[in-house]
Amino acid sequence: DARFMPDGENLLFLSDETGEFEFWTVAASGIGDSDRISTDADVFRFEGIPSPDGAYIAYTDKNHELWVRNISGSRVLKIASSLEGPIEDLTWSPDSKWLAFVEDPPNWNSRIRLYNLHDSNVTDLTTDRARSYSPAWSPDGEWIYFLSERHFDSVTRSVWGRRQPEPFLDKATKIYMVSLREGERSPFEADDEVERAKLALEKEEKSSKDGEDGDAEGGAGEAVVEIEPEGLQTRLFEVPVPPGNYSKLSTTGEYLYWLEATTAVSPELGLKALEIKNRDIEVKPIVDNVQDYEISHDLKRVMLRKGGSFYVFDASGTPPGDLSKSMVNLSGWVFSVDPREEWRQMLIDAWRMERDFFYDRSLHGVDWRSHLDRHLPLVERVNDRNELNDLIGHLISELSALHMFVWGGDIREGEDDISPASLGALLVRDERAGGYRIEHIYRSDPDYPDGLSPLARPDLGVREGDVIVSVDGVATLSVEHVNALLKNKAGEQVLLGLRAAESGDEKSIIVKPMTARRARGLRYDDWEYTRRLMVEDLGEGDFGYVHLRAMGADDYTEWVKNFYPVFKRKGLIVDVRHNNGGNIDSWILEKLMRPAWLYWAPRVGTPYWNMQYAFRGHMVVICNEFTFSDGEVFAEGLRRLGLGSVIGMRTEGAEIWWSPNTHLVDRGIATAAQSGVYGPEGEWLIEGHGVEPDVEVDNLPHETFMGRDAQIEAAVSHLRRLMEMEPVEVPDAPPYPDKSFDYE
Repeated sequence: DARFMPDGENLLFLSDETGEFEFWTVAASGIGDSDRISTDADVFRFEGIPSPDGAYIAYTDKNHELWVRNISGSRVLKIASSLEGPIEDLTWSPDSKWLAFVEDPPNWNSRIRLYNLHDSNVTDLTTDRARSYSPAWSPDGEWIYFLSERHFDSVTRSVWGRRQPEPFLDKATKIYMVSLREGERSPFEADDEVERAKLALEKEEKSSKDGEDGDAEGGAGEAVVEIEPEGLQTRLFEVPVPPGNYSKLSTTGEYLYWLEATTAVSPELGLKALEIKNRDIEVKPIVDNVQDYEISHDLKRVMLRKGGSFYVFDASGTPPGDLSKSMVNLSGWVFSVDPREEWRQMLIDAWRMERDFFYDRSLHGVDWRSHLDRHLPLVERVNDRNELNDLIGHLISELSALHMFVWGGDIREGEDDISPASLGALLVRDERAGGYRIEHIYRSDPDYPDGLSPLARPDLGVREGDVIVSVDGVATLSVEHVNALLKNKAGEQVLLGLRAAESGDEKSIIVKPMTARRARGLRYDDWEYTRRLMVEDLGEGDFGYVHLRAMGADDYTEWVKNFYPVFKRKGLIVDVRHNNGGNIDSWILEKLMRPAWLYWAPRVGTPYWNMQYAFRGHMVVICNEFTFSDGEVFAEGLRRLGLGSVIGMRTEGAEIWWSPNTHLVDRGIATAAQSGVYGPEGEWLIEGHGVEPDVEVDNLPHETFMGRDAQIEAAVSHLRRLMEMEPVEVPDAPPYPDKSFDYE
């Protein structure tokens, strides 16, 4: 992390040259030695924010503590510490006497707080009634602008609709401003007669003073921030712009700048600007599809990051005429890198991040420093980035925890980039038949034809047993394997010569092979779809079946596809075998927790219940030894919440959760297990042991190969017994009330 000092001549940066992250300064020209300004680091630190006068830096660390350090001396003050999350959005006042920061209270509605460097007092700028963040001081020291989520207007307008529609609070953020002194008038407030008279008088007085001063030099001088704490939180004004998905607010004094995200699965950020004035107020788009931006110390320039490049242009509140002319030319930058030295650095980084991010500060009791000393010499034997990943993996495995993954980085790739493709079928070489016999076409849900095998298109008329004799005119028996003729042809039209199994007739068809990855998914589709058919058959239509491969957003899509069609069934099997984990267990569990407690009797038709789409039947979850992470949480949660039983085999036992925030310098990652999981009884859950099923049932290899699924059979039998003991029926409506009157 590097940042210009306010003088523009020096850079402030973090370096672990000493073995810990210390703050240093260096001339921005790169000429001269670096000066170390801290010597006390013992945990990860994050970028320092220099005060406008260059005398102080403010920074946070991985212990969620906020510090202020005197650059020229050794004075260090701990300003705040948080038990709820990291302290963020550090912003100095223009006179360097105040520091604004954002801290989470227990209810997680982040609030903006102000620290006074003179008396060390902390004042709350906002309450915890709404989430507030991204403070920006006006250069004159009279206002603090900020963002806050206070617009709660659901896009979904009713509970009635398919798939139990829920509120969606889009564009919740608005821009606000707080007057730091009593009696300030919002610069966005339209002039009135009193204000016009006041402005005229001020203009007259200024003109008179200018005449008395003659040619005297000098300006208004540096702003002095004076905050009147009494009634501070009530001196709140709303900036007159529509609500949006806003972040990173800044001000130059004349303009406000911020980022706005589109509402999409993959949102795009746009830079917006607003002139601070009281007429013709209009938000102007500056640049679309950006990654980040900053305002320069002198408030005259905008630096923008877009598409991997940097741009600098005037902070004039208007879009640059030709953005390409504002690009910072970095084409001449060349760096010499010693791969082994970089690998050594990455091993130390991975070791340090485990030390500072791992959920247990005692690191499961291991002597962590000795493990670094033992592994570090092995870097000299590393000859490839993949080998470094192996070494890091060996190192972090000493902590004996799951959710410890190592992948990615600057991996070497060959120039011969060959992409295999597949026809989505099991093909067997058959010399007598003259080609490759289609033994099995992998199946998927026919209601969603976009997932079908290339050979399963209904217009092709391909049948299992048919023989593929050629691919694009090349005989399939002329190569070692038919897939050799499909290289680099995923998504491309391919001409197949096909001989029908029954008639022996030959024909040509056009297909588009799928990628090897999609083919792997299709084989899973086949298993998943046939499990559903098995439940339909064994349960005689009484039971629904949902399989979740993992617990991510895509898997919620599968939940929607498979749960809502069966929500009125008498029983439900949720299958989390082979589940790779994720984080949506609460989404699924809260749906299943909905109880029906009243019924509506329409004039025509069957009664239906409230708590829309509540499942009223019996439930069971199936897990196995390959159920991982959030799949395990779901299984344990369903049981602990009293929703149903767990059938299958004991799960993997991975329950210390991780976050993707421990990347190495080349964007590889060595994850740290960061959040342990325990139950209300005060015992750690699942990690290292797994979820014990209520009913243990194993799928034996030979029986499974022959088509049986003992775990599915056990789940259906379990639900059948429950249904017999406690039938699930919609209660009949009572007799209609007699409202007739005897007029005699």
